[in-house]
Amino acid sequence: MRHELRHVRAFLKVAELESFTRAAAELHVSQSALTVQVKQLEDELGVLLFDRNKRGVAITAAGRDLLGPLQRLVLDTEAIVSYARDISAVRTGNISIAALPTIAANLLPRAMHAFLKTSPEVRITVRDVVADTVRELVAKRVVDFGLGTANRQDKDIQAKALYQDRLAAFLPAAHTLAKQAEITLRELAECELILPNRESSVRRMVETAMVRERIAMALRHETNYMPTALGMVRRGLGVAILPELAADGNSKDVVRVPIQRPAMSRQISLLQRTDRTLSPAAERFVQVLRAEIGTLIKPR
Repeated sequence: MRHELRHVRAFLKVAELESFTRAAAELHVSQSALTVQVKQLEDELGVLLFDRNKRGVAITAAGRDLLGPLQRLVLDTEAIVSYARDISAVRTGNISIAALPTIAANLLPRAMHAFLKTSPEVRITVRDVVADTVRELVAKRVVDFGLGTANRQDKDIQAKALYQDRLAAFLPAAHTLAKQAEITLRELAECELILPNRESSVRRMVETAMVRERIAMALRHETNYMPTALGMVRRGLGVAILPELAADGNSKDVVRVPIQRPAMSRQISLLQRTDRTLSPAAERFVQVLRAEIGTLIKPR
């Protein structure tokens, strides 16, 4: 591209100054080199661009007709190169992400806030969906990457581990179990439980653990989204079992208590098609995301 543009710029400068000598001086090349460039462009286009004689140089009718299109070509190319450099430097771009609702409601906004401080012109689109849909959107190339749980059957998706998503109990602050340092699944079974619906991987984890521990579950309410479950807890409608990152720690209304015996967790991974390369903006965002995870997830 640069080679061809040099020829076009040579032509435009000669046309502007009506002199090979002055054009060569402004372009900082020898007159012979400039002449060769213009001749190569003429050969490529198949038309004579200048009439040359002892009195000077004059643009031909064909050259005049091509002047406007070639000027636009240079401007458009320069704009493309500038835009590409902005993309490379993460000054612009688009990122599309599919994420589990818990991640989309808490971790992801944190990462977006930190990322947009240095790349404010990048546009980020988030699809907050259940685990199966996260993988589907990644597989169909609808999004750049997903944040969710992996499935070994997805041969076209590679999973890079991010963190262990531990489940916790979220209780009304006035609940009798809210002051405990930890809580067991058997104790929770005595409460009026609030759980995500059956499409949720969290729901499947809890039900599997209940069966394994031979505990009967007293389900009181179920909902599609974590914020709704937390709203129910806040109003004293029951106790929710959710990922610990469903909310930022404790509040005056809701208390988070770790679940032990058994502890339950799922591996959250960065999901990406094996045949797809992330854009510079997406790569930078993933770096910021990992840094935010490091501030939120404390080893136990």
